[in-house]
Amino acid sequence: MSSGADKIVSNILSEAQIKADKIIQDSELKTQSIENSGITESELEKKKILDDANKQSNMRYQQIISEAKMNSRRLELGAREEVIEESFTKAKEELKNMASTSDSQYITALIGMIKEAAIEIGGGDLIIHVKDGDKVKIEGSINEIADEVKSETGNDTRFDLGESISTIGGVIIKTKNGEIEVNNTIESRMSRFKKVLRSEVANILFK
Repeated sequence: MSSGADKIVSNILSEAQIKADKIIQDSELKTQSIENSGITESELEKKKILDDANKQSNMRYQQIISEAKMNSRRLELGAREEVIEESFTKAKEELKNMASTSDSQYITALIGMIKEAAIEIGGGDLIIHVKDGDKVKIEGSINEIADEVKSETGNDTRFDLGESISTIGGVIIKTKNGEIEVNNTIESRMSRFKKVLRSEVANILFK
């Protein structure tokens, strides 16, 4: 082969080597880029997974704390309610005991309840219903109560003792025709005033 041909072949081989080196270099760079990209994506994915896990963990923690507070509050309110109800039960029992005797304080209160109910009705011909044991406690005061009701309402008032009722104490007053009735028994009064009394009892017990 002539020197000219050798030179041409040498040039071709040299260019081929350069191209081959360039292809290898580009491949290596691309491979490195892909590897770097993969590492970056992997790190991002790992961070995202950890962030999501932390968020879920914090949400669950807050949920558990919230539920615990609610349960604690519910138990506290339940315990308070039991104490309040126990207070009402004891008060009712004490009133029952007082009303079963000739305690002057109860008799005064009973006369007051009769007068209050009669005034609420507006006076007139009224029937008094009390328990058996209370009839004798008020018989001597009926006329005086009627006069006080008349003074308050401006209407002539007369009382008759009606059938006995089953109650701790107190009175039910009815008009003779039965159209109007006022229940002023201890049980009824406690029921009516329980909401207000509950707040007062709670303030006393838990202040």
